[in-house]
Amino acid sequence: MHDSCSYNSSKVSNPGMMEVKVGKYLSLEEFCTCSQTYQKYAELINPFPQNEASLRAIADLNQWIIDPVIDFFGRENFQLTYGFCSSDLKKFLEKKDPITGLKNGRVAPEIDQHLACEVKKNGKYYCARLGAACDFLIVNCGSDRLVEWILSQELPFDSLYFYGKNRPIHISYGPQYKGDIWTFTPGGQPTKKGLEKWLTQK
Repeated sequence: MHDSCSYNSSKVSNPGMMEVKVGKYLSLEEFCTCSQTYQKYAELINPFPQNEASLRAIADLNQWIIDPVIDFFGRENFQLTYGFCSSDLKKFLEKKDPITGLKNGRVAPEIDQHLACEVKKNGKYYCARLGAACDFLIVNCGSDRLVEWILSQELPFDSLYFYGKNRPIHISYGPQYKGDIWTFTPGGQPTKKGLEKWLTQK
């Protein structure tokens, strides 16, 4: 079991929220506003968590996963592409772009942990797995090499999605510490085929 890192919750509900650090390197603002969909509709979206438990989960993800990655690969090489998904951002991800007719993004709130510990109006969690997730890549480093490094360091992730060596990885930290690794077929179906080397490395 890994201890939760401390988080100054006194800043959560005031205007200084955007300056809050969630780890050694990242601010809450960066973690919540990095997605392309947020950038596109920023004036219409509240990107921040509403549940203090989400803030703790994000801080834990940074402490146990993101900070060690940046320590090794360097802040200048770390590129966050998707962090926390607020309920507002979720609505816009599910909408279609008026020009292309395509959805702004993929969203699987029940399983992907991007909504952390946020709660629906009915009092239930969006994602019962809790924890928090993000997608990132390392500049000039294939994501296959990144995954191999994460496994070699035995970072305590919950789930890791590998989309290809030139694409960001998805990684989460949560109370189950499952260490699950998945990749995807061309049709988008999850599979463990082709991951045998990594699965035996765990």
